[in-house]
Amino acid sequence: MPTSTFFIPSVNVIGADCLKDAVKTMADYGFRRTLIVTDAMLAKLGMAADVQKALQAHDIFSVVFDGTHPNPTTGNVNAGLELLKEHDCDSVISLGGGSPHDCAKGIALLAANGGDIRDYEGLDRSAKPQLPMIAINTTAGTASEMTRFCIITDEARHIKMAIVDKHVTPLMSVNDASLMMGMPKSLTAATGMDALTHAIEAYVSIAATPITDACALKAMTMIAQNLPVAVENGSDAAAREAMAYAQFLAGMAFNNASLGYVHAMAHQLGGFYDLPHGVCNAVLLPHVQTFNSSVAAGRLRDCAQAMGVQVDGMSDDEGAKACIAAIRTLARRVNIPAGLRDLNVKEEDIPVLATNALKDACGATNPIQATHEQIMAIYRAAM
Repeated sequence: MPTSTFFIPSVNVIGADCLKDAVKTMADYGFRRTLIVTDAMLAKLGMAADVQKALQAHDIFSVVFDGTHPNPTTGNVNAGLELLKEHDCDSVISLGGGSPHDCAKGIALLAANGGDIRDYEGLDRSAKPQLPMIAINTTAGTASEMTRFCIITDEARHIKMAIVDKHVTPLMSVNDASLMMGMPKSLTAATGMDALTHAIEAYVSIAATPITDACALKAMTMIAQNLPVAVENGSDAAAREAMAYAQFLAGMAFNNASLGYVHAMAHQLGGFYDLPHGVCNAVLLPHVQTFNSSVAAGRLRDCAQAMGVQVDGMSDDEGAKACIAAIRTLARRVNIPAGLRDLNVKEEDIPVLATNALKDACGATNPIQATHEQIMAIYRAAM
């Protein structure tokens, strides 16, 4: 087995109402002036103001940037950076799901390294750690609060840039399940399916290790059991907390084993049509795993078992088919659209989407490398 490095924030607080402890830790870090990066919705709900109030009690000045788009852009990063410089902030706090976390990572990285966010596309392109960042999570899906992945849409090229850099790992992640109670059904479903995609892609990745395998399999089991409950009854505290843990475990898996073609292809749909990331992943997941099953059938059989399928007596190929069926059943249960056509993806855009997908850093660890033709065929099958 080749050597592996395991990346994770140094402090991770998980559980209902854990935000209070987290704010005290922020004060211990010596933050004096911080930029809170969030989106318009969370600002409107008063969540950003609540965090500001908690910081104020510890004499920490804060200013709110609520201009993060659902697929954060190069423009969002630059606007947030301006505000950070204007108020001479020494730290960044992200509040929200993957979009505010990724935007905040981009801002914190540029604050420390200078240049343009496009300079950092790819693997470990920065020279020094970003400004200290704390990520307060409000969704159970992307795990961006604890990863070294930062996905920013380049508005000029209409593509999502994958920045994979140890320097964008937050100092501390906060998963307070009580902040996730208000998530609408559609967002609960999309972010939950995103977490399932992280777990499965990490498990079939060529960079998987025994550590990432353990995290991925446990995440799959918890998601299969708890996602339908969390979607159906958003105020089910036990299901919400289980999903917070599950998405964190899936994050531990993919942060270290990386991903595959589901993400490489979903990033293009998000960049091109500004679609929700979790939904794109959910639609593509069974189709990419059908493609992968020629080399990863045994691994997919393990995934089926983790999702609660009785695989005793099944061959690897039968187990892989059972896994793909289980993914489709779960997606249907939580009302994920059936195909890309429902998301208004155009047949004529497939060649360029496939070209860009093959350039995405996430594809490098897919268990089998695809040709342009094969990627186009997967997109078409997912229509």
